[in-house]
Amino acid sequence: MRILLIEDEKRLSETIKKGLAESGFAVDQAFDGEEGLYLGQSETYDVIILDLMLPKLDGITVCKKLRDKKIAVPILMLTAKAQVENRVTGLDAGADDYLTKPFEFVELKARINALLRRNYRQTESAIVIDTLEIDPVKRIVTRGDKPITLTPKEFSILEYLARNQDKPVTRTQITEHTWDYNFDSFSNVVDVFIATLRKKIDGGHKNKLIHTVHGVGYVMSAKK
Repeated sequence: MRILLIEDEKRLSETIKKGLAESGFAVDQAFDGEEGLYLGQSETYDVIILDLMLPKLDGITVCKKLRDKKIAVPILMLTAKAQVENRVTGLDAGADDYLTKPFEFVELKARINALLRRNYRQTESAIVIDTLEIDPVKRIVTRGDKPITLTPKEFSILEYLARNQDKPVTRTQITEHTWDYNFDSFSNVVDVFIATLRKKIDGGHKNKLIHTVHGVGYVMSAKK
């Protein structure tokens, strides 16, 4: 999952990015409203974390402009202001949730997971494909009741494939959703990760779930 973090407090931004990266998220940073608006319009994200008080363009303006462009990505707004009117203003501008500073990282992560579940229309916390079960919240993967240990990046790629079950995705789509914009898209790292996932997910199982779509990319499907 790829997140855009628009926060001008660089120390806080780095702390949030580090925590999210350790949880398997790819994070792009913007330190003012203009840069954040540009990235929000030109790149694809699963969630945007948007500070209210920003230089050049404030968070409310950024949020409104993104919504005016019909960009429906979930937006979590941050602010140091706790007054009710500020929360209402943010939500009226198109934000999906609101978090007041200071906050605990575990709460931020919980809010992000809730937005992701809502955005992907999940009614259940687990994604089930054949005998494979993925818990996006606890980040637990099992197949046939056997636990599978994945690195944060492996989990992110697997989750993206699973959320697009039966839909072929390109290598570019995978990188856009699981790496930040500094990633070298010409490397073969996606193929390396897919090969590792196949060993962990499909190894020892007759029904393979991760398939190559020649000329396109990959697809996760229980169909034989």
